[in-house]
Amino acid sequence: MKKIEEISKKVKDSVGQVFKGNPDILNMILASLFAGGHVLLEDVPGTGKTVLAKALAKTSGLDFSRVQCTPDLMPSDVTGSSVWIPSSQKFEYRPGPVITSILLVDELNRATPRTQSALLECMAEGQISVDGQKHSLEKPFFVIATENPVESEGTFPLPEAQKDRFMMCLSLGYPSADEEAQIITAQRSMQHPVEGLSAVTNKEEVLECMEEASQIHVDENLLAYLITLSKKTRDDLRIAAGVSPRGSIALYKASQAYAAVNGRSFVTPEDIKHLALPVFRKRIILTSESNIKGYSADHILEELIESTPLPSFKAHL
Repeated sequence: MKKIEEISKKVKDSVGQVFKGNPDILNMILASLFAGGHVLLEDVPGTGKTVLAKALAKTSGLDFSRVQCTPDLMPSDVTGSSVWIPSSQKFEYRPGPVITSILLVDELNRATPRTQSALLECMAEGQISVDGQKHSLEKPFFVIATENPVESEGTFPLPEAQKDRFMMCLSLGYPSADEEAQIITAQRSMQHPVEGLSAVTNKEEVLECMEEASQIHVDENLLAYLITLSKKTRDDLRIAAGVSPRGSIALYKASQAYAAVNGRSFVTPEDIKHLALPVFRKRIILTSESNIKGYSADHILEELIESTPLPSFKAHL
């Protein structure tokens, strides 16, 4: 799995020039990319979500588009639309920003449910439907969506089906004092630091990495451990709806890619334990009683994960 390790290191070194923060966040984002998933970045404004997405697109050599969500954004503003061409006397499809490799959907929760639903088909099936015609999206197709969890005015809650399409939900958090100093001094130039980045890989190599990630070994005991974690969320009385099989698949694939990004040809129990929270946190629904008592999804999940013993496993070299 040297290809993934090599490409990941190049990308992390390059993105690290402009993104100052928890380096493991980038590991998990790359794991989502190589596993064919999507990422939801949930944090307050100004913590570097957009910079991170732009830097990743620039260093990966992939096409990049951005959608700034607002309440008046229409589905056709995302997917594109058919336009009547008088000279040819027929409709012609004009692609929207979704026809790309990396799509940044900024402030997703500001879009109406109707517009949010326009992303469901492309995120789950790799295609869009416009005026009855299906248009396949090229691989890789990677959505990085952002939302501000604090602000509620002028926003729309994400439907459960939409949340379930994201492989991971991550929070960047605030940088340390030293990291913040580096961020500030990097802005002294008239040009934004992201503009100085160049591609360190390309589409073909990213596709190779995606293929390699799917071959990472997962021991049978680890699969049983993963399923146990999912089942615990379904059996806990504080949770109205637990993790679905789609969530289990997401954790399985994310663990494979995360192991590869970290230079291993096999998944460890620690990989699954580490990724369970970001993969599961948007996939459970708490009961009304749990909400009244002030429980949070993260608190309950952390408790369930910590109470589940790590299994023994055989490394595959």
